[in-house]
Amino acid sequence: MTSAANPAPLWQPDPERIAAARITGFQAWAAERHGAPAEGGYAALQRWSVDELETFWQAVAEWFDIRFSTPYERVLADPAMPGARWFPGATLNYAEHALRAAEDRPHDPALLHVDETHEPVPISWSELRRQVGALAAELRALGVRPGDRISGYLPNIPQAVTALLATAAVGAVWTSCAPDFGARSVLDRFQQVEPVVLFTVDGYRYGGKEHDRTETVAELRSELPTLRAVIHIPLLGTEAPEGALDWSAVTSGDAEAVFEQVPFDHPLWVLYSSGTTGLPKAIVQSQGGILLEHFKQLGLHCDLGPEDRFFWYTSTGWMMWNFLVSGLLTGTTVVLYDGSPGFPDTGAQWRIAERTESTLFGTSAAYVMACRKAEVHPSRDFDLSRIKCVATTGSPLPPDGFRWLHDEVADDLWIASVSGGTDVCSCFAGAVPTLPVHIGELQAACLGTDLQSWDPQGKPLIGEVGELVVTNPMPSMPIRFWNDPDGSRYRDSYFEMFPGVWRHGDWITITDRGSVIIHGRSDSTLNRQGVRMGSADIYEAVERLPEIRESLVIGLEEPNGGYWMPLFVHLAEGAALDDALRARIKKTIREQLSPRHVPDDIIEVPGVPHTLTGKRIEVPVKRLLQGTALSKAVNPGSVDNLELLRFYENLARTRTSSPAAD
Repeated sequence: MTSAANPAPLWQPDPERIAAARITGFQAWAAERHGAPAEGGYAALQRWSVDELETFWQAVAEWFDIRFSTPYERVLADPAMPGARWFPGATLNYAEHALRAAEDRPHDPALLHVDETHEPVPISWSELRRQVGALAAELRALGVRPGDRISGYLPNIPQAVTALLATAAVGAVWTSCAPDFGARSVLDRFQQVEPVVLFTVDGYRYGGKEHDRTETVAELRSELPTLRAVIHIPLLGTEAPEGALDWSAVTSGDAEAVFEQVPFDHPLWVLYSSGTTGLPKAIVQSQGGILLEHFKQLGLHCDLGPEDRFFWYTSTGWMMWNFLVSGLLTGTTVVLYDGSPGFPDTGAQWRIAERTESTLFGTSAAYVMACRKAEVHPSRDFDLSRIKCVATTGSPLPPDGFRWLHDEVADDLWIASVSGGTDVCSCFAGAVPTLPVHIGELQAACLGTDLQSWDPQGKPLIGEVGELVVTNPMPSMPIRFWNDPDGSRYRDSYFEMFPGVWRHGDWITITDRGSVIIHGRSDSTLNRQGVRMGSADIYEAVERLPEIRESLVIGLEEPNGGYWMPLFVHLAEGAALDDALRARIKKTIREQLSPRHVPDDIIEVPGVPHTLTGKRIEVPVKRLLQGTALSKAVNPGSVDNLELLRFYENLARTRTSSPAAD
């Protein structure tokens, strides 16, 4: 029996699927070996994984056969956050685990590379391992030592994967940016970590056009004085610039791959926050922490194994690329697509999923909604019979997105809306292959993650909106930030509001059945008449209207104690913001949300600004509207189109100078 409070699920895994899921096998094995609950399904396993944190992570290490070349003294020597110490004494290597399948399945594809021709090109496990061995030997010959930083200015191509794995093999620290980032954005990131090697392309193809990057590369070389070598990948076919090594020369050898055995907490890579309001945070994660966390996520939550093909639309400037590469850990074939998400048409990503026979297809919620708006019919136009799961991230998947995937891809489709962060390079909540899917909800908190929703006093909430917090350490939490010698920036980022507890900066609701609803960022939250509202809920309602391409809502506390909440709309071609459309927008919001959600003003804008990874920029726009100068409100290198922000800057000026502002 279902009720309004407990509606029927959109999808329910059948008994065969539950029995075949790897997480089911793990639970039975952990019950036998480690005292996990044999009954009670996922909810019982999740509770145990949090209550018996050390036993759980020991079980993960054993189940996935993590190769510790020296044994660990204990699982968690210090649980304090920040600074938790995992597996002291242990040594291992991430790349060694990522290439293990080369031993049993040398000729199977490890990677499938796809460009805008949509023709997949396979790279076998043995060839990938050979390239990594050759490149690692060359890096050592260049004097690269454990702890040195190696940077890639690269698109999502096989060479980027080889470079990351060779870097990890020698114990160096990887960091990358996508080639659509301009020189300033890249330097804001790479200058912090002082790389000794730079991998670059001469350009990239996107939207059917070639984009030359030789001048940007020359600027990077001149502004990174620590570089000892530059390695050129001729994606557009040009000769290596003077003083640079050619990719084919450094990967042609046959040196056997040698994997440096490093401590569990040895840095693996540096990821960056979007950096909208200052220098991007340089987030350092460890070889062991990522290895364990990604085995758990990919092998248990995503249910990936050797027979799977894993495609996620991403770029090397986003944590999802690192997550995608970790698909190699489970022996899965990883699909790398380098190109525009919508070329030659909106259905492009479905075509790639078809051509590569992807079994797990990951994309952004924005892409799903764009397909819905463009009336794409994936299952009618493409053979998607291999897809078991469509996963989305980047922003909450609106209820209409769930319905559209169910109706237009497959009615027996596992839809995994997941949420985590660059900060942990993983998910706090999301995919569980054995649980039902409810519209608009993430299935559950992940294993080993004590995810809670807290009120401002630190009291846990069920069924109410609160701050997303994690009350126990996760192995992939940052070991530190680069460029943060006393750790103050790290502490301020997550542990200021609730000392010793990770506060992520999202509003969430945890339902009484353990599922999770994400409402958007809490630092740009709307707070009208004391009621906190998530911007994501408003976007979802407004962007159903065919006239609205995209929207942005901001809430401003006024000096006189008032509150101004404007909604900015970027209109579809041919649409006009007249009184009739304004009335329809307000009516939609009032009916689908509440009268309190209705904006004070609806204002047409030339476009909505985004970070370089495609997230709407709310906080800097709020600062501009409060009168902060553009140069102080936003880091210009972090925005996809700086000109769009001038509109909001000018609006702030006209508001303060007009009598209506009083």
